[in-house]
Amino acid sequence: MTENTGGKHGSAPGSRGRTTIADVVVEKIAGMAARDVPGVHALGSGFARSMGSMRERIPGAGSGRSVTRGVSVEVGEVQAAIDLEIVVDYGVSITDVASDVRENVISAVERMAGLEVVEVNIAVSDVKLPDEEDEEEERQRVQ
Repeated sequence: MTENTGGKHGSAPGSRGRTTIADVVVEKIAGMAARDVPGVHALGSGFARSMGSMRERIPGAGSGRSVTRGVSVEVGEVQAAIDLEIVVDYGVSITDVASDVRENVISAVERMAGLEVVEVNIAVSDVKLPDEEDEEEERQRVQ
């Protein structure tokens, strides 16, 4: 969790007091920003996505996909380091997608959380082939 502290009595009213940002907030921002990049099929490893898919089917276990799946962060007082595990679509340039993800995540976290992002490490764990069924498509067909 990060903490921004305000100044003394002579400072502007907007800077008096404390703002704390939980790690999960930064994880969600990074996860959403990474998913917005064309060529990113999903976040998380195949195993993590499978477990998340099973967890979503359990009543009361949460609805929808987890925004933080495949995202881990280390947040300090003024800096953050982010690790992402992504699945890319077949045919895209992995280096271009990784660069776009890095740029989008850094921009979103720095703008929304006011933290300096010192690094965004990206692990590409899989490639989504055109003939592979999505977990979502498979789930809809089974119901």
